[in-house]
Amino acid sequence: MSMSNCTIIILGATGDLVKRKLISSLYKLLAEEKIEKVCIVGAAFEDETVENILERAKPFITKLNEAIWQKLTNSFVYQQLSFTKQEDFVALEKTVTRLEKKYKLSGNRLIYLAAAPHFFCEITQHLATSKLARKINDKKQNWHRIVYEKPFGHDLQSAHEINECIAQHFYEHQIYRIDHYLTKELVGNISLIRFTNCVFEPLWNNRYIDNVQIIVSENLCVENRGAYYDKYGALKDVVQNHMMSLLALIGMESPEKLSGESVAIERAKVLENVQLIDAVLGQYKNYTKEKAVVPNSKTETFAALYLQVNNRRWAGVPFYLKTGKCLDKKETVIHIKFKQVDCLLAKDCPSDSNYLTIQIAPEATFALSLNAKKLGQSSVMPIKMEFCHSCLFAEQTPQAHEILLYEIIKGERSISVRFDEIEYAWKLIDNVDAMNLPIHEYEPGSTGPKALETFAQKHGMRWRS
Repeated sequence: MSMSNCTIIILGATGDLVKRKLISSLYKLLAEEKIEKVCIVGAAFEDETVENILERAKPFITKLNEAIWQKLTNSFVYQQLSFTKQEDFVALEKTVTRLEKKYKLSGNRLIYLAAAPHFFCEITQHLATSKLARKINDKKQNWHRIVYEKPFGHDLQSAHEINECIAQHFYEHQIYRIDHYLTKELVGNISLIRFTNCVFEPLWNNRYIDNVQIIVSENLCVENRGAYYDKYGALKDVVQNHMMSLLALIGMESPEKLSGESVAIERAKVLENVQLIDAVLGQYKNYTKEKAVVPNSKTETFAALYLQVNNRRWAGVPFYLKTGKCLDKKETVIHIKFKQVDCLLAKDCPSDSNYLTIQIAPEATFALSLNAKKLGQSSVMPIKMEFCHSCLFAEQTPQAHEILLYEIIKGERSISVRFDEIEYAWKLIDNVDAMNLPIHEYEPGSTGPKALETFAQKHGMRWRS
């Protein structure tokens, strides 16, 4: 179905996100005819041209078709704008209205804030005052939807203030707080596989599950992102959004339906009940010598957390989270360890439990480890039943921001993070900060600080590799 009749307004159009992700996603949507009758209006502080903006994005598009590229170019308009000047938003609204009349568009508007979070409130106020985005509740009218790219604030107080500011000007159903992890194809499959398979759903509780490990490991260091990363660190950059989103998806109760607000409601209930038990923080050696990093910085580049979800389903089940930069490998994976059964064999009982492993990167796979008989012997060996999503659908799998834009145009609410989800997640991060934990140094290319071994011994667990 073509979702073609709208204007897409990108605030911060000269930034890295637009160059690497948004323009290539818009190109794909045009190529697949998911959007057709559309006008794209970019705006930012810089005095730029459409040609320069698109040319910088060109290397991030594979198998470029010149006809589609020309269509994108013809649909793109750029206007200089300062996030702090109301008159610039008034001028932009006039431009958008003129273009909508020119191209005979309905007036549906998607406004994408590819901007730093400290601009969110001011931009929101300017959008409302200029009428670039209007407060619309009647579903029969044209829709105006506003997208806020993470991070959403820098702590609980700032996130709350942004949410309060937005609520003064727009309805919640118009707001899309985006964590692109929720739009990754395999992440979207987690709930579907759990709730549509009798093999898993009856076992998805503290009676059968021993622990859950969520790991987001990066082998790259901060590279050229030192100025940004040093303000946030591993907890705020990865745990607060990506990892808490994954935890909520794993832990949530069955929603009324696997779409719309129902999913967001159940995710929020999980995060409301998360309790911090223990944590370890680290920083890789020579981090403070990275470009744009404060020389005596105490920003963590590694974090390991022990959490519990205090509800009937998950009481007593540890959720272990681990993330870091400059580690031994790049991997985003969830390991669900099932409890060991009472072995009925006289000897050679299996030494390990069954695991369900959901790997999101570098390859998208589901794998279930089982115990089976060794060939020609009576002893037991682990075997793996695996579905390689990225192997089967490598060519067809859309990128996260492509899905994101398409779902927002359709009005799909499940990809948006609710205001209470964000605030519950920030509350957890504030609780970690309040512990005043030491920052343990670790070698680049290692698995993390030595203190991680003590953490594992203390809690009687083992990180699955």
